[in-house]
Amino acid sequence: MAIRVDTADFDISAEIKSLTQGRTDIGAIVTFTGTVRGKAGDSPITSMTLEHYPGMTEAELAKVEAEALARWPLSASLIVHRIGELHPGDNIVLVITASAHRHAAFEAAEFLMDYLKSRAPFWKKEARPDGTSDWVDARESDSAALNRWQNNAGKPSR
Repeated sequence: MAIRVDTADFDISAEIKSLTQGRTDIGAIVTFTGTVRGKAGDSPITSMTLEHYPGMTEAELAKVEAEALARWPLSASLIVHRIGELHPGDNIVLVITASAHRHAAFEAAEFLMDYLKSRAPFWKKEARPDGTSDWVDARESDSAALNRWQNNAGKPSR
């Protein structure tokens, strides 16, 4: 189980190999990779800058990962989130969940992404070609997606 906040890009295949190498208890690996879109709504963007509070962000990500581990029988997991200035097409986030069975891996990955989209302590600023920029607020739909996991909703039977 691991988390990493970094400016460097990641290699999805290498991350999967590192997480699962030598493991024979894993029957399912689910990955989610988020990338920078070239548009925000109808407006083109030239870059997205992600900021965080070192230490606090990692602690919060570790807490949500621990919650996923308590809810689902995961064999391994990884959250990688990039910070700094990113451009359209760049990787932003990688979530990998591994379990003996696919349902746990899929549900845990979805839970982690719902948290990352709505509550993770990252601040995003989108820049446009005209030189203007705006901070991005969490979407209501992302918060609603996370809310379904509250009070153990969505917790599978083991």
